[in-house]
Amino acid sequence: MTTHSAAADRTVAFLCRLGADGIAHPGGTLLAHLQRVRARLATWRARPALQLAGLCHAVYGTDGFPAALLTLDRRTDLAAVIGTEAEAIVYLYASCDRAVTYPAFSDAVFRDRFTDRTYRPSERLRHDFAELSAANEIDLAHTDPAFREKWGPELMTLFARLRNLLSDAAWLDCRTVLGTPSQPAPRERTRRTC
Repeated sequence: MTTHSAAADRTVAFLCRLGADGIAHPGGTLLAHLQRVRARLATWRARPALQLAGLCHAVYGTDGFPAALLTLDRRTDLAAVIGTEAEAIVYLYASCDRAVTYPAFSDAVFRDRFTDRTYRPSERLRHDFAELSAANEIDLAHTDPAFREKWGPELMTLFARLRNLLSDAAWLDCRTVLGTPSQPAPRERTRRTC
């Protein structure tokens, strides 16, 4: 067993203790979704820290999926399982205020919904955020045709704007699963997703 596989196994056990296998989510349970996101990142050859972040991306809840498995005062608990680099990616993803960040993210503007702070993440964190966002949304679109029908064009437009932050493999999956870019949907829509 490789170290990476052992880390993923430990993380899955941790998520089960937190109840991720008992929370309904499109395509089954939250745990099943988290595992599919990690697997997709692995097929894109994402580094181990990003794959582990994908496996835990909804632990603190998100702007679109409010069910949190851990409160923010327990960030060190998650870091002890997946490492500080992966935990920082999870926090970034969970903290995203999508209404503010998505329209301005290609200009590196990010708003933390927990602190109301607006800042510019590092290039690496922006790449990680884009890859993780794509893996998450592609999984939802792949497992739920109604989700793809409703949100696919808007998501494709978002990822087309973020193309320079996506790996070639992620961009290919965006195009394959979501289709071709179109005009953005009205901003008042609010998605409820991981």
